[in-house]
Amino acid sequence: MKNNPGDAVVEEVEVSGHIIDSLLLPKILDSVITRGGQFRIVEINIGQQRNDPSYARVEVSAGSREQLERILAEIADHGAVSIHAEDCRLIAADVNGAFPEGFYSSTNQRTEVRVAETWVPVDLQEMDCGITVDVESGTAACVPMSDVVIGQPVIVGHVGVRVFPEQRDRGHTQTFEFMDSAVSSEKPKRLAARQVAKWLVEAKRNGGQSLIVGGPAIVHTGSTGYICELIRRGYIHRLFAGNALATHDIEQSLYGTSLGVNIEHGEIMQAGHEHHLRAINTIRRCGGIQPAVERGILTSGIMYECVQNGVEFLLAGSIRDDGPLPDVITDSLDAQRQMRKGVRGVTFCLMLSTMLHSVAVGNLLPASVRVVCVDINPSAVTKLSDRGSFQTIPVVTDVEPFLRALVDEIAKLDLWEVQVETQS
Repeated sequence: MKNNPGDAVVEEVEVSGHIIDSLLLPKILDSVITRGGQFRIVEINIGQQRNDPSYARVEVSAGSREQLERILAEIADHGAVSIHAEDCRLIAADVNGAFPEGFYSSTNQRTEVRVAETWVPVDLQEMDCGITVDVESGTAACVPMSDVVIGQPVIVGHVGVRVFPEQRDRGHTQTFEFMDSAVSSEKPKRLAARQVAKWLVEAKRNGGQSLIVGGPAIVHTGSTGYICELIRRGYIHRLFAGNALATHDIEQSLYGTSLGVNIEHGEIMQAGHEHHLRAINTIRRCGGIQPAVERGILTSGIMYECVQNGVEFLLAGSIRDDGPLPDVITDSLDAQRQMRKGVRGVTFCLMLSTMLHSVAVGNLLPASVRVVCVDINPSAVTKLSDRGSFQTIPVVTDVEPFLRALVDEIAKLDLWEVQVETQS
């Protein structure tokens, strides 16, 4: 930083990539003005071809050092980096489960930090964490607040930290652009299902990992068979849910009901309100879901297919759970830690009718993971974007017709692939 003749404090920053069509440069300039600063574009080179990156060097000034620091901290999240690079600043944690004052709060964007004059990638990228650095090995990683231990070196401030915002996909299809627009219940759902089918197929063919985050509405709406089909076909690799989805799925398997309502006929069964509790009791007597499958007691449904097909499942509980099932993690911090491990390697995430679990998982995913959220409630997908999971693509609809169309589209893609292989 330097002072100019007008007593303003000045710093030059640079930003590169698809900064025009991704609106990164306008966001940076707007942040400077909004925070009461001034800017002057010193240099700008705009890419001439479709895939060419652009570059800009901008002089940012403010009336005080503190004001400039606030501006630089905000525009850093849009990829603006000071041209006068310095190593990141570290302070040892002095309290278990708390960061030092002034800690750097991470985003879900790919991040690097400067250690011993070298930029190193931050592992385990996650929003709303701190960043700890192992100086000896030259490595850095995000760390959640609850896991901080005394003496752990934690980055404070934005110096020596640079963020690489996700760029707009230059190869967007019209379908994707259509899905990526504002939340609306009036979009054709078949188009969305077709695109999600392509992404699931792509993940399976390329060795990716697809995660389903599901709510009990999957069972209540009679959509269990569609999820089972996706599992059997190898398109779901991991399942995150709560006690409710697993309970009502097992209730349907054992009694043919969900919340006491017959799934096939829609009739309320006599004493049906007891079925979910009896289902939980049966599984608890077996010692868990897998033992119930192995003993031949649980013979169908989503949880059965997960066990039979080696799909990892994680059930995170809540204070309102009945039972709960013995597989449910009742400690919320423990559930978070296990979910953090569970999302590693995930390349595509499909969220289905569960606002709380969707927001929880969205907070853990890096921005590079494509996310589609299907919910009949528009506020569910809006909350995800508002809380930082901006990469989420919203589909506002009932889950049953969406899953029906999704399985149909995947079947078409599978048939097409078989025909191509036969012809070749």
